[in-house]
Amino acid sequence: MRMPARIASVALLAAGLCGMTTPALAAGEPEAWTPTATALRAPAAGIVLPQTVGDLSLAKSGEASNGGRAIDNYAQYLSEDGEIQATLYVYMPTYADAALAAYMTDKAIMARFGSKTRRTAYASAPVGGQPGRAIRAVYDDAADGALTTAAGFVHAGRWIVKLRVTGPTARRAEVVAGLDAMLANLAVDDPATLHAATPVRFAQCPASDTAQASLAPAATGETAPPRDVGIPRDGQDSLCVRGTIATADGRFEMLQQAGRADGPIIVPMDDSGTLLALDPAQDGAGYRLSIHMVGQTDLYGTYDRAPNAAQVAAIIDGTDPQTAQAAAVAAYAANGDVTVRRASTTAVR
Repeated sequence: MRMPARIASVALLAAGLCGMTTPALAAGEPEAWTPTATALRAPAAGIVLPQTVGDLSLAKSGEASNGGRAIDNYAQYLSEDGEIQATLYVYMPTYADAALAAYMTDKAIMARFGSKTRRTAYASAPVGGQPGRAIRAVYDDAADGALTTAAGFVHAGRWIVKLRVTGPTARRAEVVAGLDAMLANLAVDDPATLHAATPVRFAQCPASDTAQASLAPAATGETAPPRDVGIPRDGQDSLCVRGTIATADGRFEMLQQAGRADGPIIVPMDDSGTLLALDPAQDGAGYRLSIHMVGQTDLYGTYDRAPNAAQVAAIIDGTDPQTAQAAAVAAYAANGDVTVRRASTTAVR
């Protein structure tokens, strides 16, 4: 199994800087962004932000990955002198969770900007006038004291919105004001799709089984569009750390809903939504393995028990012989349509 290439892009996302330009679109392909006279709109997501927000103005927009699918989009804003940079990301991970996006971005920021970086704000915040629908974070003394960076996270329907603003420490007030202005001016076509969000909370995990698990690949005809992983999202319940695994790509945490020894297990792998999930099978016999990323879920089959930390590390590293190839891949379109393609390449809906 080959893990998604977006894992390697954590540093770029943490920096809030993108150098991509808008790709040429063929006839019939979705538009990532539609500008108006005063605003920039992501039509598939129904997300709108003014072209000028406080002292920041739109500089460029495009797709961060998955060119032509309009499921992973960015727009960069700059102050007049270019010293303060802001990025709006609107993307569709198949496991959307604002609390995990904030948590993994927090880890990426700390890793990129060094041990002197201090998180000075991390709490729920309003977005577009609705209280508690965003997570807002501020980091001071980044890059050995040279920078302040701030971030906001919103879960709207199938989409995650991430806002990042970075600038010199001497202009901290402008950086924070820029983030707050972006949150205040962000508009959603259907406000009812905004999820309440709060930073992830952790509690003690029950002891985990260390026995080896065996995988039964999905049989022909069993493959169907993946169901949602049954775990509360957006910080609405406490999670616990079941174990920490070491892989070639770094150390990741196996997370589970606190108090649910038999519940789903997730392993977030980057700040763009790449995540391994082990979800109890519907008949209660074993755990279904899936890997989620932007616009795609890979389906592998069912283990007879929850894999232990060593097995999960091997899955992520691609050295587990049981998961050399996904049984099926579910591809998500910007409009929400799902196409499942089995290993035989037969597409089903």
